[in-house]
Amino acid sequence: MRNDPFMRTYSPRQEAMARAAAEQQQAAATRNASNGNGAVDLSQYMVTEEPYYRPVADEVDMYEAAYSVRMPIMLKGPTGCGKTRFMEHMAWRLKRPLITVSCHDDLTASDLVGRYLVTGGETVWVDGPLARAVRNGAICYLDEIVEARKDTTVVIHPLADDRRVLPMEKLGEVIEAGPEFCMAISYNPGYQSVLKDLKQSTRQRFVALEFDYPSAELEAKIVVNETGVAQETAEQLVKFAHMTRNLKGSGLEEGASTRLLVHAAKLIADGVNPVVACRTCIAEALTDDAEMLVAVHELSASVF
Repeated sequence: MRNDPFMRTYSPRQEAMARAAAEQQQAAATRNASNGNGAVDLSQYMVTEEPYYRPVADEVDMYEAAYSVRMPIMLKGPTGCGKTRFMEHMAWRLKRPLITVSCHDDLTASDLVGRYLVTGGETVWVDGPLARAVRNGAICYLDEIVEARKDTTVVIHPLADDRRVLPMEKLGEVIEAGPEFCMAISYNPGYQSVLKDLKQSTRQRFVALEFDYPSAELEAKIVVNETGVAQETAEQLVKFAHMTRNLKGSGLEEGASTRLLVHAAKLIADGVNPVVACRTCIAEALTDDAEMLVAVHELSASVF
C-alpha cells in the first residue's frame, strides 16, 4: 500500500490548509450565488430630488473637503436640528447612494457587516448595510452611533482610518473601500453618559461637524418652506421654541427642536388651533412631568 502511487499521505498541517482552502472556495461560491459579489440595485438609496436645506455655517464646504480627501465625518448636535436632512442633502449634492442605519442597543456587528441565512434550504451570505455601502461606493450613515454597543462600533474602525478596509471575518475576506465610499456617523452630545459615550478611539478617527439650531430668522424660513404656514405664525413658533430651550437643565432635558416646530406648523396649516398644536406636538413630546407640561403649555398660550 505504501508504494501505491495513487495513495498519498498528508500531514496534519497540509490537511488543515486544504480544509481552509475548501471552506474559502465554498464561502466565495455561496456569496457569489446569493448576491452577485455584493451588487445591488442602488436606485433605492439614491436621493433623486433636492432636499430643502439651508446651511447654518460652513458645514457644506467642510463636508465636501473631507469627502474629497477620503476622511470620515462625524455630525454632532441636538435632536431635530437637521443632521439627517444635511446628510440627505449632501448625498444628493454628491450624487451618491445614502445607506442609513438607525443605531440601537441590540445592533450587532453582524447586522452591519452581514450574516449567513438559510433560504430555500440553502445557506447563503447576505451583506449588511455597511458591507453593501463599501462594495458599492455609497455613503454609509450611522445615525445616533452612541446607541450602539461598543463592541459593535469597533467594526467601523478599519474603515475610519487610513486603511479604509472592512474585514469580513466570517468570509475570510477583506473589502477595500473605493474612493467614492464615505463613512459618516452622528450623535447628540446632550445624551451622552458614562454608559453611552463615544470612545476616544472612535471619536479621533473622524472630522467633526458641530450642528445647532438655526438663527431665529432662518428657522422661521425653514418652518414656512416645510409647511406653508404664515410667516407670522412661524415666527411665533420659533419664539416659543426659544422659550422652551431656555428651560434646558431646569426641568427639560431638551427644548423644542426644529423638527417639532415643523410638526406643529403642519397641524396649524391644516386648521388646528396653535395652542392645541403646540401642546400635542411640542409640550407632550418634551416631557411627561405634569408640572412641566403646565409650564410649557402656559408659555405657548402667552405667545399665541
